[in-house]
Amino acid sequence: MRDEDLVVMGFVRGAFGIKGWVKIHADTEYADSLFDYPTWWLGKNGSWKPYAFENGAVQPKALAAKLEGVDERDAAEALRGMQIAVPRSELPEAGEGEYYWNDLIGLAVVNQQGEALGTVETLMETGANDVLVVKGEHGQRLIPFVDQYVLEVLLAEGRILVDWGLDY
Repeated sequence: MRDEDLVVMGFVRGAFGIKGWVKIHADTEYADSLFDYPTWWLGKNGSWKPYAFENGAVQPKALAAKLEGVDERDAAEALRGMQIAVPRSELPEAGEGEYYWNDLIGLAVVNQQGEALGTVETLMETGANDVLVVKGEHGQRLIPFVDQYVLEVLLAEGRILVDWGLDY
């Protein structure tokens, strides 16, 4: 499976218990929605391996999952730090004005004056709203992903138009 065919949905935080369960962090709107996918692709640096999802549980501070073929704590611990991805073709279509974070990463961010602010490096959840982490030649900027500042997302053009100055 190629990187561009996969969407990263989280990562393995470590082992959970002694029977091969893994503790996971999900970067999804609803944490347990990752359980909807029958096959998870785990990997790092473009090297991916499929794992059949067997079972999952919501824990107070994390999610726990049992993957086929991972039957003991050492095998689960060996997966620590692996990204969890699913095929893009299995994702539901994003609604009007909604975007998958993965689609925003790497987009150029330009303000209304036509000044390049950098590219989206990642996004963060803050509780109140998501925040674009934009890295450019003048350092890093945190831009709230709200209509007041994010004016237009132009996926086909590979850019985001924002109301944000170079000196903010």
